[in-house]
Amino acid sequence: MKRKHQKTLELIYKRPVSANIAWIDIESLFKGLGADVSERAGSRVAVVLFGEVRVFHRPHPSPNTDKGAVASIRKWLEYYEVKP
Repeated sequence: MKRKHQKTLELIYKRPVSANIAWIDIESLFKGLGADVSERAGSRVAVVLFGEVRVFHRPHPSPNTDKGAVASIRKWLEYYEVKP
């Protein structure tokens, strides 16, 4: 795993939940874990990882991911034992 992905993963697992994680960094982490990321309608993004499809809303106008999405991503990664 690249150092940049490791730092993003550490931010995702940080408590309290961070609201300063750029979506582009999370998307890059997903790709680094082997995910297929594709565009959906509007600002939705489909992420196929661990044999599952999860759909996220790409934040705008701010590039930062909201706390709810970060918590959801952390829970998903914890379930599949992806650790920082």
